[in-house]
Amino acid sequence: MRQQPEQQAPPVQRLRIRYAKRGRLRFTSHRDFSRAFERAVFRARVPMAYSSGFNPHPRISYAGAAPTGSASEAEYLEIALAAVVDPADVHAQLEEALPPGLDVLEVVESAGGSLADLLEASRWWADVAAQPTEAATAVDAFLAAGSVTVGRMTKKGLRQLDCRVPVVSLVAVPAPEGSAAGARLELVLRHAVPAVRPDDVLSGLAQVSAVALGPAPLLTRVAQGPLDEATGEVRDPLHARA
Repeated sequence: MRQQPEQQAPPVQRLRIRYAKRGRLRFTSHRDFSRAFERAVFRARVPMAYSSGFNPHPRISYAGAAPTGSASEAEYLEIALAAVVDPADVHAQLEEALPPGLDVLEVVESAGGSLADLLEASRWWADVAAQPTEAATAVDAFLAAGSVTVGRMTKKGLRQLDCRVPVVSLVAVPAPEGSAAGARLELVLRHAVPAVRPDDVLSGLAQVSAVALGPAPLLTRVAQGPLDEATGEVRDPLHARA
């Protein structure tokens, strides 16, 4: 008879972590980041709780990862621990163990419930080459459309998506001083199924307008969390009620 695997003790504490992907590290894939993070918790000697079974692995729950190539100031994950620790100590230990560009911004004790369920929407910046008046023209045409269908190549082939419906707000403003971009698009995007990404919205803008936004816009997620339906603001999930 095959020996049964050892059953692990249940976690005694859960911590939620906000981290950033900056600079060249924005090209880190989710799989690459997960490997780097597991190595970091090992080097930092964080007392991780492990899953049961023949191949135990540290209990880490990732939620709402940004697409590869996008910078982000609002990535989230949750870890389960086998001992109670000070979140500030874990913050310092992980910050030292992770490479620059993968930066831990905040560590708090979990309030319970599902972290993924709190991530209802994201706020993005898209820095484009078009000038603000040109970008505003494209935005007006996009928002006036009831539906904008774009195609995205997936593992299962070409998929058609309506990129207009999940857009809560979209506005064009001048790019920050010193930026090589002409305009910045500020986008609030509701998380939907199937998921619509900021690059899908940019494809939609190009489809409904003759305005050329320019190649390779820099995409940055600046917030991710519960959506305030009244104001359209994206709130902080680490300090929201589960």
